[in-house]
Amino acid sequence: MSDNPYEQNLDKNPANYQPLTPLTLLERAAKVFPDHTAIIHGGLRRSYREFWDRSVRLASALARHGIGKGDTVSVMLSNTPPMLEAHHGVPMVKAVLHSLNTRLDAAVIAFQLDHADSKLVIVDREFSGVMKDALARAKVKPLVVDFDDAEYPEDAPYAKGERIGVIDYEEFVASGDPSFAWAVPDDEWDAISLNYTSGTTGNPKGVVCHHRGAALMAYANTVHAGMGRHPVYLWTLPMFHCNGWCFPWTLALQAGTHVCLRWVRAKAMYDAIADHGVTHLCGAPIVMSTLLSAAADQKRSFPQTVNFSTAAAPPPESVLSAMAEAGFAVTHLYGLTETYGPAVVNEWKMEWDRFDGAGRAARKARQGVRYATLEGLTVMDPKTMRPVPADGETLGEVMFRGNIVMKGYLKNKHATEEAFAGGWFHSGDLGVLHPDGYIQLKDRSKDIIISGGENISSIEVEEALYKHPAVAFCGVVARPDEKWGETPVAFVELKPGTQATAEEMIAHCRRLLAAFKCPRHVVFVEIPKTSTGKIQKFRLREIARTL
Repeated sequence: MSDNPYEQNLDKNPANYQPLTPLTLLERAAKVFPDHTAIIHGGLRRSYREFWDRSVRLASALARHGIGKGDTVSVMLSNTPPMLEAHHGVPMVKAVLHSLNTRLDAAVIAFQLDHADSKLVIVDREFSGVMKDALARAKVKPLVVDFDDAEYPEDAPYAKGERIGVIDYEEFVASGDPSFAWAVPDDEWDAISLNYTSGTTGNPKGVVCHHRGAALMAYANTVHAGMGRHPVYLWTLPMFHCNGWCFPWTLALQAGTHVCLRWVRAKAMYDAIADHGVTHLCGAPIVMSTLLSAAADQKRSFPQTVNFSTAAAPPPESVLSAMAEAGFAVTHLYGLTETYGPAVVNEWKMEWDRFDGAGRAARKARQGVRYATLEGLTVMDPKTMRPVPADGETLGEVMFRGNIVMKGYLKNKHATEEAFAGGWFHSGDLGVLHPDGYIQLKDRSKDIIISGGENISSIEVEEALYKHPAVAFCGVVARPDEKWGETPVAFVELKPGTQATAEEMIAHCRRLLAAFKCPRHVVFVEIPKTSTGKIQKFRLREIARTL
């Protein structure tokens, strides 16, 4: 026994130690603010008392159908109340929530269902066609529950599909016992969710997250998104994407209101912001573009400043200025599915306001510093595992360490060991470390273009292209070249109503970049993106090889 008195007779016990979990946050909100509006969905309003009751009933119904610890419950749902209920009801029986990307094809869905060994599937009728096809392809035979959205608009752009399940979701929830003895996890390390990587690489892996990380992200989101008491959050970010960056759990901490949004449309967003007093939303740059490019008759004025958290390429200065004028305060974040969503924030310093436009833009282009609940963030040489000099120039791999890093990849020991080599999570993103500790991405390791022995950052070329007023979206990839090895080719999607030529784009880049970094070819196309707005570089590479 240790001689240290602080290690004697001071053991963990139920009175002083409980596993961290976000489930207790909803329980508290329901007890403290039972009548406060928790969910808005069309004409539907649900209080925290009702939200809690339905989540417990869902857990009870799952248990009655044999769902328990370690079982996977897959959901094919848009941003609707059942998705919020699933984030609480599924882990209440110690099961694991697997949120399917609603834009996947049947073959990929079938792969995920089999890989996850799904025991039960909840599917919105909007997606019943592709789910029916996927279930026919899958080896697993899960119980299927249909969700028929009573708030589905009559003028919806997508028709409801047929019922493919054995029971309706409302009937399923109603069958549950509101006094069901739900449970916290046996260990905070227990899995709470399974999310597959977004497919920008064409090689999805199952990312397993735990209760501890989800709880810590709830606290971190509250701090870094600037959420006070009773925030009103608009669901422009798909909840299937990294569990909506953990915001389905976060809102309970301050008893906030979830404003559901089935489709990201400009008028619907402005109406929600104006009618419900939305204070926060998240999304990719495409959401900003949708808001800014909306027709005048779709826009609404609102008195509050809306906090907009975005994670992807840093927004150009012109976009940030336009968002500010429109009433939005933008916070730039960075992270991966493996870090529960964003785990890095561009913490803005007041003294940076004194810089001119170019100086502010240079600092806003940085990804930033670690979340308060992330213990380590740095840029290292992946071969030596030593930090690169903090000079803002030396390239290395961005690495994470801490409690909001995934457990690992499901059924993929090799990939997990690779990802955690040397005791750090290897992001695969290349960046630099500035003297003040802020990191800045330069590229994905596989996206660096090596031309004539020189490294070209595709992000640097893209940043130059985005400074052209006609560019809405762009992606730069390598094209094989007999002489140079590789040369950069730019794919550009123009803003509606604008025109530009390849020669004009190349000349624009030459004014901002060294000649060898400029694209040799420019292709005008609609840029392929994931459902969360990420540009699919692997598809651009496929096209580039055919040029």
